[in-house]
Amino acid sequence: MSTRKKLVTAGFPEVGNRPFPMIIHKSVYAESYVDKDRHYPLGYKKDNRKGEFLKMKRGLLFVLSIVMLAILLAACGNSGSKDEQSTQNAQGGDSEKSLRMALVLPEKIGVNPFFVQMDEGFKKAGQEFKVDTKTIESTDPAAFEQNLRAAVAENYDLIITATFQAEDALNKVAAENPNKSFAIVDTTVDLPNVRSVGFREYEGAYLLGAAAGLSTKTDKVGMIAAMDVPLIKKYTEGFRAGLESVNPKAEFLVNYVGGFNDPAKAKELALVQFGKGADFIAGAAAVGDLGVFEAAKEKGFYTSGQDTDRTVEDPEHIVLSQLKSTDTVAYETVKDFVDGKFQAGAVNYGLKEDGVGLTYVTRDSESPLSAFVGQDVVDQVKAIRDDIVSGKIVVQDPLQQ
Repeated sequence: MSTRKKLVTAGFPEVGNRPFPMIIHKSVYAESYVDKDRHYPLGYKKDNRKGEFLKMKRGLLFVLSIVMLAILLAACGNSGSKDEQSTQNAQGGDSEKSLRMALVLPEKIGVNPFFVQMDEGFKKAGQEFKVDTKTIESTDPAAFEQNLRAAVAENYDLIITATFQAEDALNKVAAENPNKSFAIVDTTVDLPNVRSVGFREYEGAYLLGAAAGLSTKTDKVGMIAAMDVPLIKKYTEGFRAGLESVNPKAEFLVNYVGGFNDPAKAKELALVQFGKGADFIAGAAAVGDLGVFEAAKEKGFYTSGQDTDRTVEDPEHIVLSQLKSTDTVAYETVKDFVDGKFQAGAVNYGLKEDGVGLTYVTRDSESPLSAFVGQDVVDQVKAIRDDIVSGKIVVQDPLQQ
C-alpha cells in the first residue's frame, strides 16, 4: 500500500502528495474539519466505508424486521380469516345438513284464508327453527301429484300437504315411499309414514251456533256451506247443536254451493235464505264466502267468516268468524319434527289446544264488537267455551255418530 494510501487510511486528509493537518472550526452543523474540497463531521474517518457498511447492514436489518413483522401480522390475519372461514364453512356445513321441508298444496293459495294462514305458520316455523322451507302450489290434481313426487325426488325430510283434495295422491305417493315422512292437514290418510292432523271444527261451530242463537232477532239463521261432504258436516252439525242448545225454537237453513270457489253461487243462495227471513247467515264455503259477504252488505243482514278473522273486512256486517288455526298446526308439525317428536298417526286440535275458536270469545279482534251480538252474548258463549274445555259439555263429533 502507498504512503498516500496509508495516510488516508490513517485518517489524514491530503493535499497533493503531502498530508494536510486538520483545521478545526465551528460550523452551523457541529464541530468539523475540512480539507481541500470536502466537509467532514468531526471524528470522521475516510475509511468509514466499514461504518457505512454497518449502517447499511443495520438499515437492511431494520427493513427486514419490518417485512418480517408485516408477514407475521399477515399470517395472523390469514389465520384468523381461515378460522373465520372454517367457522363459516362449518356453519355452511350445518346449513347443508339442516332439515328441509316442503309444503305441497293441492291448489293455488290465492285468497283462500285456510292456505294463506297455513303457509304463514309453515314459514314462521322454518325461520324460528332454521329449517329450509319451500311452498309448492298446484293448478290441478294432476299437477299436485307431480309436485308431490318432485318433492320426494328432491329428498325433502318432511313433506306436508292439506285437505281431502290431496288424499288420493298422497295415498299413492306415501305408500310408494315408506321411508319418507309426510303430514296431511284437515283430513286423514291411514299410512304408517303419514301424520294426519285434524281439527275438532265442530267445537268452534258449536260456539258460532250458540252465538247466532243468542243474537238472532227473527229466530231464523242460516249457513252457506261448500259441499255436502263429511268434512263440512263438522261445521253444519256443530253449528246446529250449538244453536239448539241455547235457542231450540230457532230455524236453521242450510244450502250447499257445490264447491269451494264459487262466490256467485254462494251469493245467490244467501239471498234466498235472506228472503226466508234469516237475519244471520254464516259463510262456510271457502272462497265462496266472498259472495255471502257481498249479499250481506247489499241486503243488510249479518254474517260470519271462516278460518281467520274476517270481521276486519266489513265489521258492520261480518260480525263473527269461526277460527281454524291452520298456522298453529303447521307450526307445531314442523316443531315436532325438529324436536324429534314427530310420529305418524292421527292428532287433532280443538278448543283446548287453541286449534279452533271464535272471535271475541277465544281471541280478540281488531274490529269493534257489533251491537247485533253484544257483550252479554259474548260472555255467555265464553262460559260455554270453558265448559267444553273442562269436559262439562261434550260436543259430539258428527262423523262418529
